[in-house]
Amino acid sequence: MTYTTPTDSSYTPPAVLTVTALNQAVARLLERSFPLTWIAGEVSNFTRASSGHWYFTLKDDAAQVRAVMFRGRAQFAGFTPREGDKVEVRALVTLYGARGDYQINVEAIRRAGVGALYEAFLRLKEKLGALGLFDPERKRPLPLFPKTIGIVTSPQAAALHDVLTALRRRAPHVRIIIYPTPVQGQQAPEKIAAAIATASRRAECDVLLVCRGGGSIEDLWSFNDENVAYAIAECSMPVISGVGHETDVTIADFSADVRAATPTAAAELAATPRADWLASLRADATDLRRAMRRRLEDATQTLDRHSRRLLNPLAQLGHQRLQLLALSTALTHATRAPLNQAQFRLDRLAARWATQRPDLNRLRTDLLSSQRRAGLAIGHRLEQQRHALHGLAAQLELLNPQRTLERGYAIVTDAAGHIVRAPAQLQPRHSIHLQLADGSARVDIASVQPTLE
Repeated sequence: MTYTTPTDSSYTPPAVLTVTALNQAVARLLERSFPLTWIAGEVSNFTRASSGHWYFTLKDDAAQVRAVMFRGRAQFAGFTPREGDKVEVRALVTLYGARGDYQINVEAIRRAGVGALYEAFLRLKEKLGALGLFDPERKRPLPLFPKTIGIVTSPQAAALHDVLTALRRRAPHVRIIIYPTPVQGQQAPEKIAAAIATASRRAECDVLLVCRGGGSIEDLWSFNDENVAYAIAECSMPVISGVGHETDVTIADFSADVRAATPTAAAELAATPRADWLASLRADATDLRRAMRRRLEDATQTLDRHSRRLLNPLAQLGHQRLQLLALSTALTHATRAPLNQAQFRLDRLAARWATQRPDLNRLRTDLLSSQRRAGLAIGHRLEQQRHALHGLAAQLELLNPQRTLERGYAIVTDAAGHIVRAPAQLQPRHSIHLQLADGSARVDIASVQPTLE
């Protein structure tokens, strides 16, 4: 067998890859081909390294894949997976170059089914929010001095012990009523809603606590029920929701009047510490004592000032008697002075009247003479007016329209009462009114003929 060497000088042999370069190229290819995606499986061989990274295998009935979740992501997981847990991971498909092992880098992890539950949670939240169940305007303020606090929870729950401990420590005087109900399980939502409705109907407490300890989203799902939300919103007293831990959020939190981070925080919101109220009362009592002391001191000073202004009754009567005498003298003078002045003016006028009084007898004679002359002149004038009046009456009688009508004439008026003077004012089928000497007549016009020249 003979081997020949190519003579073409342009030939370049293929590059030789190192194992590292090959693995890096495969890793880039996998990362470009498979973007971040959710993968479901069962946890196996879980290991938590001292660095805080998680290493485990994700498997199903037919296959498995290695998985790693670095510490920066693992600290936000919310729970630590255990052997056999069904989970869903959001991961990037890649290759671990040092060993050439295909694996997935996990960005987020949740329990299996949590995605569907979260979507249902968001749908219910959107629905109830659109109905106005979460509006801030309908939130009620908590009572300042609650006498009775109601608690809706399970009697076996650790949260109840925490709430009771907090209330005993802060407000041992407050009466507590427990409305027992299961807080987990298939029938729990219905019974929680019924317990809230019972507390609302009885109206025997001032504020109601709906609480439960922490847990997974499945454990808290009873508080994401629509009936529970409506029961809280329709409750007759303010409701505090203390479900789960601080990071847990449920529909009950949105529909309640106040949300507490934990059941213990709900108890602290419901009742102000008794020591705080006693301290406030002591401060108010001190302020009240100071105010009363200041008021009494002011009243004492006022009394002293008035007592200094108060005179001896006998001295005051003597002073008032002198004032009365002075007023009497002034009144007498004020009354007599005008009378004296009036008498003086009257005397002066009487003297003037005596010098200017007329001669009444002469004036009476002149008046009688004037009356006789006036009577003669008036009688002569009346006689002249009577003759003139008779002449005018005779002339007026000649012009009397009645005399004209008696000679056979008539006054013609139309329906509006206007006197008709020309045929143009008349129209066929209209009525006219004739005023005669001894009465009147109504005439209907058949036709109108113009005047012939």
